[in-house]
Amino acid sequence: MAVGGRRSLGHLYLLLTTVLTGGYVELMNDPLELARRLAPVMKALSDENRLAILLAVAQHDRSVTELTTATGLAQTLVSHHLKSLRDNGLVTVTAHGRSNVYSLCCAAVADPLEMLAALAKGPSNSLTTGA
Repeated sequence: MAVGGRRSLGHLYLLLTTVLTGGYVELMNDPLELARRLAPVMKALSDENRLAILLAVAQHDRSVTELTTATGLAQTLVSHHLKSLRDNGLVTVTAHGRSNVYSLCCAAVADPLEMLAALAKGPSNSLTTGA
């Protein structure tokens, strides 16, 4: 599937709505309800730091220390943003000894993240090209 075209964005929309709302079919006839459910998640994804953390976690499970190294953000800032990602169901946390390890909530979130990352890699994949 060509990334950046309407089909890809439609697929991304379907994946996001399915994963983040728990079911696309029931909500597709009620755009206001769908928007109400998606708005907090999209807000969480709209922050550059949270998105960087989520992309780092998508590569592999990471502790706060590893996320601090991967993103260059201060530990307190990483922890602050992880709370928002947890609250919106985008990451899960597992205690490992004295540290916590963060993972993507579910495998289906990796596909939209991969598509979004591909969109950002070059002008031929940009949303602004109208491809």
